[in-house]
Amino acid sequence: MMRKKIAIQGIKGCFHELATKKFFKKEPYKLVECKTFKKLINVVVTKKAEIGVIAIENSLVGVIIENYNLIKNFKLKIIGEIYFPINQNLMILKQNDIKNIKQIISHPMALLQCKKYLSKYKNLKITEYADTAEAAFFIYKKKKKNIAAIASKEAARVYNLKIIDKNIQTVKKNYTRFFVIQKKKDFYLKFNKASCYFSLNNLIDELYFLLKIISIFEIKITSIQTFPKKNNIWKYKFYMDIFFKKIINYLIFKKKIKNLINNFYVIGEYKNGINK
Repeated sequence: MMRKKIAIQGIKGCFHELATKKFFKKEPYKLVECKTFKKLINVVVTKKAEIGVIAIENSLVGVIIENYNLIKNFKLKIIGEIYFPINQNLMILKQNDIKNIKQIISHPMALLQCKKYLSKYKNLKITEYADTAEAAFFIYKKKKKNIAAIASKEAARVYNLKIIDKNIQTVKKNYTRFFVIQKKKDFYLKFNKASCYFSLNNLIDELYFLLKIISIFEIKITSIQTFPKKNNIWKYKFYMDIFFKKIINYLIFKKKIKNLINNFYVIGEYKNGINK
C-alpha cells in the first residue's frame, strides 16, 4: 500500500505529529516536516504532500487567525479536525542537572501556555524557538548543558532527554484543535460540521438575519472570528465554524445564506473531531 504524504509544522515528536498519529492511526503515511505554517501550506498547494495537518486554535491562547487566512487564500479545503490534549514538559540532557540551566527555549505558543510556571525562573533567559520538538532536538544534537526545552513527552523520548517537570502548562486541561486540509475537496456522505467565510456590508442587519436563520435551522455556532477588512473602515470579515445534527437543515441554510450575504463560501465540511 502506498503511503500518503502528510505535511506538518515541526519535526518528529511535535504536537502536530502526535495529532496526525491520532487522526490517521489506521492509515500508513509519510511525514513531510515544515519549518513554518506558510511552508506547510505551500507543500500542500504544490502537491508535494496530499494532506496537511495545521494548528488552528488553542483552548488557552486562542485562535491562530493567520492559519484561517492561509487556508482560505490558497483555496485549500478542510476535510477533518482533531482535538488534542497539550501537556507541556520541561526537559534537559539526561546526565544534566537543572542547576546548570541558564536558558529555556520553546515555541512561542508553548511559552505562553506555561507562563505561570516560567515566572518562577526569573533569573533564566526565556527564548522563542521555531518548534517545541526542534527545541528538544537542538539540546540533544548540540549537547547543550545550559539549556532546557519545553516540549511533549514524545519529544523527550525521541531525543533521549530527561523530564524535570511534567504538565507545566498553566491550564491543565489544555487542548489544541488541528485542521486536516488538502488541495481538492473529497465528497463525504456524512458530515456534521462546516467552516465558513463571509463578509458583511451592513453589520447589524445582515448579522441579525444570519443569526436568525441559524436559529431556525437548529445550527450551533462553535466558533466565530471577526476581523476588519483592510482599507475598508468599519467593514468586517468573519470565519465561522458551525455544528448541525441534520445535513438537510445545513444544506437549506447554506443556500439561503448565499442569497443573503456577499462572499459567503464554505472552506470545509467534515465530521466533528471532538470525540475522535
